[in-house]
Amino acid sequence: MPPADLALLLTALACLALRLAGVWLAGGLSTEHPAIAWATAVAQATLAAFVTLAIVSPGGALADVPIAARLAGLVAGVAVCLTDRRRLLPALLAGLAVMLLVRALA
Repeated sequence: MPPADLALLLTALACLALRLAGVWLAGGLSTEHPAIAWATAVAQATLAAFVTLAIVSPGGALADVPIAARLAGLVAGVAVCLTDRRRLLPALLAGLAVMLLVRALA
């Protein structure tokens, strides 16, 4: 087995072991436990970083969309999310629709 394939296999196994350990640990903790609160905060911060990166410095096809359209889509998605009991699918669809509309008008 080539060294690169072995490294990839070991990385995948390590990630799987960490996920299983996390599921096992989380199964025994209450939702108010500090470890769960910490994990939630880290997950939200990571998601916020990815969204910020996609808005400010996107790659791929999103790089062709003007920043005004990306920001309008973000504002529309957040507005729908806050008014629709934090449901994500309607917020995603509204943000995408507004982004495409602003892009078409620009």
